[in-house]
Amino acid sequence: MDTRESKTPQEEYEHLREVRTPEDFEHPEPDAEQPEAKRPAKGWHWLLLGVAIAVGLLLAYRLLSVAWV
Repeated sequence: MDTRESKTPQEEYEHLREVRTPEDFEHPEPDAEQPEAKRPAKGWHWLLLGVAIAVGLLLAYRLLSVAWV
């Protein structure tokens, strides 16, 4: 992380050029520095959702079985 408070004129120019460059929506590509953005999701979110639903059903069953006693 850069902790300097001021930038050189060249650094300021580079920063402004990067910020003002419009995003290319026709040819979107992940940044080279973000290899995780290139990989597709492996399906872990479905597993997490299934476990959350199973736990919710188990808790509901336990609460209802206690209420019937």
